[in-house]
Formats: sequence, structure tokens, C-alpha cells
Amino acid sequence: MSQFIDRRLNPKNKSAVNRQRFLQRFRGQIRKAVADAVARRSVTDVERGEKIQIPTKDISEPTFRHGYGGRREIVQPGNKEFIAGDKVPRPESGEGGSGNRASDSGEGMDDFVFELSREEFLEFIFEDLELPNMVKRQLATESTFRSQHAGFTTDGSPSNLHVIRSMREALARRTALRAPSVQRKRELEKELEALLNGGEPDEERITALKEEIALLEHKIRAVPFLDTFDLRYRNRIQVPKPSTQAVMFCLMDVSGSMDEVKKNLAKRFFLLLYLFLTRNYEKTDVVFIRHHTVALEVDEQDFFYSRETGGTVVSSALELMKEIIRERYPSSDWNIYGAQASDGDNWPEDSTNCSRLLIEDIMPSVQYYAYIEINNHEPHSLWMEYEKVAEYWPNFAMQPIYSAADIYPVFRELFKKQQA
Repeated sequence: MSQFIDRRLNPKNKSAVNRQRFLQRFRGQIRKAVADAVARRSVTDVERGEKIQIPTKDISEPTFRHGYGGRREIVQPGNKEFIAGDKVPRPESGEGGSGNRASDSGEGMDDFVFELSREEFLEFIFEDLELPNMVKRQLATESTFRSQHAGFTTDGSPSNLHVIRSMREALARRTALRAPSVQRKRELEKELEALLNGGEPDEERITALKEEIALLEHKIRAVPFLDTFDLRYRNRIQVPKPSTQAVMFCLMDVSGSMDEVKKNLAKRFFLLLYLFLTRNYEKTDVVFIRHHTVALEVDEQDFFYSRETGGTVVSSALELMKEIIRERYPSSDWNIYGAQASDGDNWPEDSTNCSRLLIEDIMPSVQYYAYIEINNHEPHSLWMEYEKVAEYWPNFAMQPIYSAADIYPVFRELFKKQQA
């Protein structure tokens, strides 16, 4: 078998192109391995890379080899000790290979292990995902505008007068209006000079030429140095300003019915969602709202690790979210997203109030709202009421979560690309 070895020196970043080619070729196997990795490990570790195992049969390459028959004398590459005909000595007792006991199942090779970097791992996680309505719903109706330079205009405010452009226009106008008269004057002056230098000057013609030259000089001087037609003003127009900043509202139920397992699942979902959001906007704010009978805006530490608990009144969190949006995050300047995690347990009378708040007050202001219900039983009244919201607003999504392995599939389902 012939082996071809490339011994050329490799430059810096020698494997960048080959690495991308490898990722493209084995994209299917790598995507499956990434999905399995996210399902089995905590989402808090989502920002580190991952070792991907690819079966050897999937990375087999075509090779050149000699056909059967004939006599061949070869030396394997890298051999420095032996020549053709030498006998290889048997290793002494106790030396040689070591490891596990031999098997009678034949030869084999270990799977190929490929290590993804952090950025590559995140790219595979977020592949085919995007936040719905990433661009504002309708830029044509956007209420926020920015001033943009759009050339020059002949009308405008004196403060916007562009002096250089105005003088350039004046020079061009003077040159265009004077050019025929100046050319004619030069021709007449040459003719007049020829008559004056002649032997017998024609007095009548000389007088006519002088009068015509004087008339042309007056016409040239009559062209104004600057005219109102020459003035140019900076023109600015108002264009819609798309928002590149987003705020994420995280609402979590911390009542007594939410045990530590359910809270941990909710925490993982919020962490994954926040990581995804920061990759799509230049500026991202996060508002943490935890609630039982009373809702409070807290920091990240209290949101995830506080031990406070109580009953369940979900509408208190929605009321607080509505108030914060009105005071700090106007929809004209911010892309607003909401995510709510609960076990679905709520007072039946309050569930109706929750759907009313969402339909009338919150959904008109947000780009997207995702609700996940963490339970292992039949849906409660809150789920039933939220189904009404989903029917009324297409940018409201809801999915159940039963275990940690469901977080990533549910996340992909909630934020999959929308068909145009």
C-alpha cells in the first residue's frame, strides 16, 4: 500500500480551512452529538466546548493501493533501522505492548474524538434558531426615527447652508453664462487689433467693433457673483430607527408547589434563553421577577437561590412586568421579550385575570412571550387560560417540560425559525 505524506511546512492557523471543511462534512453527526451533550449536562456549562466522538467508519477516506499479485519491496515511511530482508527481533519477556486482555472478535479502531471550541459548540446549539420578529414588526410604522444626511437641496434653513457647495454652484453658473460672451469678445478684439494694425483702417467697422465689445463687457459684468439659485442647503431626512437593544423579562414561580427540581429546570431554561438573547442584540437587559403571592423584582442571585416561598398568585408578576415596561422600557425603543416558568398551579380566579392582563396589556408591547409549564400531571387552570392567549396572539408560545432532557428540544421548538 502506498502512503502519501505531505511534509510541507504549515503556516499559522494552518488548519482553519480544513477544520471548517471537516465541520461541514460531518455536520449531521456533530449536531446529533451536540444535542446529546446539551441533554445530559447542565445548561450552566453551555459556554464551554465539547468532545465529539465520530465512528471510524464515518471518517474513512479513499486510498491508493497496489493491485493483487507481483513482487514488491517497500520500506514504510519513517523507518530508520531496518532494510529489506532484516528480521525484527521478538520483544523480551515482560516487554512489548500492554493494556487490556486480547479479544477474539478481530481487529478494530477507536472512534475518532474531535473537540469543538466554545464558539463552534454554541454555533451548533443555535443553528436554525432565531428570535421571532428579530426585526421590528413593521419598520414602516416605527415611531422612532433618526436624522440621516440625504444630499443637498435648494431650500432650507440658513443654519444648514453649505458655503463651499454654494460657491461651487455659483462658479459653475458664472462660467456657463459668461462663456459665450467671453469667447465672442476675444474674437472681436482680435479683429479690432488686425484693423488697427492695417494700412488703411476702416473707421466705421472699428467703431462698430468697439461698441459691440463694450456691450459684451457690460453683459459679462451683469452676471451676478452669487445668486439665490446657487445656494445649497444640507438636506436631512427622517428614517426609521430599528432597535438593537432588547430586554428579557424572566418570571418564575417560587411558591410552595415549586420544588427544587422544578426550580432547577426553570433556571436552566432561563440561562439558555439569556445566552441566546445576548448573541442577537448589541445591548441586552434582563429583569428578574420572582413571585408567590407577591411579586418582587430581584437580582440574579436572589432569583435563582433565594429560599423565600409562599402561595401562588401569578397575576402579581404580570402586574409588576406591565408597570416596569411602562416606566423603563417603552416598546418604541426596546425589543421586549418575556419568559415565564411555572408548574401551572394557581388560584382559579386569578388565572382568568392572568389571561386578561396578557391579552390587553402585555402582549401588545412585547415581541415574543414564551411560557413553559413544568409538571408531570394534567394541565391546571393557568394552562387552559393561556391557551386562549395563544389563540389571540400568534407571538405567544407555550410548551410543557417534564425533565432536563426536554429543555433543549422545547427551547428549539419555541424559538425555531418562522416561515416567511
